[in-house]
Amino acid sequence: MALRVAIVGMGNIGNVHARVYSQHPDAELVAVCDIIQEKSDKAAEDYGCQGFYSVEEMLNSNVEFDAVSVTTAGVENGGDHYEPTMQLLRAGYPVLGEKPISNEIDKAAEMVAFAKEQGIRYGVNLNHRFTPAAAKAKGWVLEGRLGEINMIDMTMWINNPNESAPHFHMRALHPHSFDVMRYFAQSEVAKVQAFFKKGKGRTIWSNVQVNVLYENGIIGHLRGSYEGNFGAAGTYGLETLDVVGSEGRFVLRDACEELTYYPRYDKDIETFENLGGMTHFSQTFNSRLSRWVEQNIEQVAPEDVDASGLDALKSQQVIEAAIESWETGKVIEL
Repeated sequence: MALRVAIVGMGNIGNVHARVYSQHPDAELVAVCDIIQEKSDKAAEDYGCQGFYSVEEMLNSNVEFDAVSVTTAGVENGGDHYEPTMQLLRAGYPVLGEKPISNEIDKAAEMVAFAKEQGIRYGVNLNHRFTPAAAKAKGWVLEGRLGEINMIDMTMWINNPNESAPHFHMRALHPHSFDVMRYFAQSEVAKVQAFFKKGKGRTIWSNVQVNVLYENGIIGHLRGSYEGNFGAAGTYGLETLDVVGSEGRFVLRDACEELTYYPRYDKDIETFENLGGMTHFSQTFNSRLSRWVEQNIEQVAPEDVDASGLDALKSQQVIEAAIESWETGKVIEL
C-alpha cells in the first residue's frame, strides 16, 4: 500500500519533494498546501492532487494522508518551519522537515521534544549523507579500516548572493556540513571555535572557518562559503569531506561523485566513481525521501528514523555555538 503524502510549502524545494513523491512507486502525493494561493493552485494542478491554503484547512478536509513534508522557508530558510510542524505533530502526523530545523534553538528543541513525547516520527532532509558513497565510507569506519579516526575536515560552499540575514549562510547551509561530520565522527561536539568573514561587497557573514572537538577526541574543521563553486561554469566543488585515521584516510567529493581510500602504509589507493549510479548531488533528494517513505511504510520506531529531528537539532546547536564563539571571541563548550 502506497504511503499517502502531503506537502506544506510549495516553493522550489517543495516542488522537488513533489516530483520525488510523484515518481516514487510506493508513495502517492494527495495534497499540497501553501499560504500563497497561486503556488498551491499551480502545484495542485501540476501534480493532480488537492490544494489548500493553510494547514488548518488541510487538516479539516476529507483528504486522508499518512505523512507530511514541511518545506516552508522564512528567515534563514528555517523561520517558517515551527508553526506548521507543530500543527501537524499535534494532529499526530509524521513530519519530514526541511533544513535548517529552525533558526531558533528553543523552537527546534520544542519540536523534537514534542515528537518524542508523542511517539511520532520526525525527520529532517539532511540529504547529503544519503548516498551510496557515504554508506560505503561509513562501512569502512565501522569495520575499522581507517583505524582510530583523528581528524574530519569538511569544505562546503556554493554561490548564493542572498543577503537576507547576517548569519543566513551559516544557518541555512551548514546543517548539512555538521550532520555529515557527526555521521562519521559518531560522537557529539564538545567544543567549538569559529571565525567569520564578510565577502567583498557582502553585508552578511558569507565565509566561515570552524574548529570542533568531539567528545571522543576527534578534531574537526569546517571551511564554508556562499562564494564558492569554483571553475569556469561556477559549479565545481560543492563539497569535499576528508576523514583521516591511524590506518587510512578517505576523501569523498561532491557528496556522491568520487570516493577514494588512501591506506597509510602502501600506495594501493582505491577510487570509486558514481557508486550506485548516483552522479550528482541533486539525486540525494530521491534517496533521502525514498528512505523516509520506506521507514514510514515499515512503521519504524520514532527513535530509529534516519536523519531525525534530533540529529538536525544537534547540528543546529553547533551552528549557534559557532556564532557565539565569533561574537564573544571564546571557545564555546556544549
